[in-house]
Amino acid sequence: MSLLRKLPNKSFVHQSIVTARFLTTANAFPDEPTSVYYDDLVNAAGSERDLETVRYLLNKRMRDLCFNTANTFKFITNTENSLSILDDLYKTLARLDKGFTRKSAYDTLIARLCKLRKIDEALRAVDIMAEGEFGLNAGSFHPILSALTRGKKMEDAWRLINLMKQVKISPDLTAYNYLLTAYCFSRNLTAASDVLKKMEEEGLGADARTYDALVLGACKAGKVEEAFVLLRMMVDDGQSGLYSTFAHVNGVLLKMGYYAQAVKFVMVCGGRDIKLDTELFGSLASKLIGLGRFDDAKFILNEMNSRGIKMGHKLRDYYEINVKLTVNSQAKETK
Repeated sequence: MSLLRKLPNKSFVHQSIVTARFLTTANAFPDEPTSVYYDDLVNAAGSERDLETVRYLLNKRMRDLCFNTANTFKFITNTENSLSILDDLYKTLARLDKGFTRKSAYDTLIARLCKLRKIDEALRAVDIMAEGEFGLNAGSFHPILSALTRGKKMEDAWRLINLMKQVKISPDLTAYNYLLTAYCFSRNLTAASDVLKKMEEEGLGADARTYDALVLGACKAGKVEEAFVLLRMMVDDGQSGLYSTFAHVNGVLLKMGYYAQAVKFVMVCGGRDIKLDTELFGSLASKLIGLGRFDDAKFILNEMNSRGIKMGHKLRDYYEINVKLTVNSQAKETK
């Protein structure tokens, strides 16, 4: 994974003109094109290896404020024939409009290559960005770090962190969070602690993702009390927290058989954010039903109904049949 290695000195064959079919399409562009519309055109042109049209479309979409998406380079697939276009595509992107248009295209391609697990090719795109001064920054490395840490290739991930520093790009909080999350997920709390020390040395604070990783690590290790301490620290630090952070705690409480505590935890956390409530209450109700904790599940479902929290179809059906109908029947019998 050498960085900043020079590309082979190949002459790039330009297509003389944009194909007639795409010229016709371009002239008929809708008044308000969308990113999806441009993605379809880019992928159609890319599939035909019409890189001159790809260049035209990538430039035009930015002028129309239709930014690149995860589907922009979907014509690149994990086949030898498809990947053979990369040499020419790299150079096509180098000829894009300067600034954000060109940088965004390279960053989007890097993300696509990482999704295909083509890390060496993604690093090659990084090389080109660095050599051409095409706006390479920490964000350009994020997809690569994500792919490496998800693949548990921690030595390669640290090597990439060092390479970032070599090209005078300081690893940011997001970069270290990828490492931290990977270590916490694998219960390597010693390594996670080392990452935290490194973050502190470099003057980086903590964000919601940092706390999410730490809570995950505590829960993976079965340290529920430490997880609650981290949640308190997160709140005191002004972070609202991710849904997954609360889900980690809920999951370990249920796993350890602390059903009443799980219900209490959700009740305490509820009422702050409707989306969080929907996920938190709904997930707990579903898990309690699956565990046969029907009374606890009915309590949570009644709370969801009284608070106006939306239920999924299965939960709504369960509520209508097993909770609401039962309550109505009992009420009639009492009368």
